[in-house]
Amino acid sequence: MIERIQWLGHGSFSIQGPPLIFINPWRVVRKAFHADVILVSHDHYDHCSQADIEKLCGPGTRVFGNERVAKQIDGCDVLRPFQSVTIDRASIKAIPAYSPNDLRHPKEDGGLGFIISLDYYDIYYAGDTQDIPEMSVIKPDIAILPINGAGTLTVEAAVKVTMRLRPRWVIPCNWGPTGEAASRADAQAFKNAVGSVAEVMILPQIK
Repeated sequence: MIERIQWLGHGSFSIQGPPLIFINPWRVVRKAFHADVILVSHDHYDHCSQADIEKLCGPGTRVFGNERVAKQIDGCDVLRPFQSVTIDRASIKAIPAYSPNDLRHPKEDGGLGFIISLDYYDIYYAGDTQDIPEMSVIKPDIAILPINGAGTLTVEAAVKVTMRLRPRWVIPCNWGPTGEAASRADAQAFKNAVGSVAEVMILPQIK
């Protein structure tokens, strides 16, 4: 499963299916195949991009997000925290994502992460979040965690979350050379600190 996950930069990912899933598409190029599912975690411009969603949408594409996202994206279905939906072979559950100690991602904005269960693997996309109590019930095979500390997990906090979740693989995101608050050196520091608890995958950026 891990080889079917592609990082598209920042907090944007695709998961090769079926179904073909995109998460927070941003600055993507038009693809040969339309997405089956597009998940949008919250309404910030670098996660909720109408133009990028339109590049990936076909007649059967389903778009899911919270209420604030649905106000911006035509045809978006609202997912509420802990609500689940099944698309083809994938079960998708919305998980709260927020920052108790930062005003950029307040709980009342209804930000989401997602647990995507596909082919016997549970993939946890944390979204823009800090360490929150809701993570205590999550036991994923794969965790995708932000490390930039912009109202999200810092490298140190992401290490602590990994130690608690104990996934088989963990993928750091929200880092890179284009104005991110975290660098490749931070991603490598995260990998070194996690040690043997999980296999850290520093993915190449795919466009």
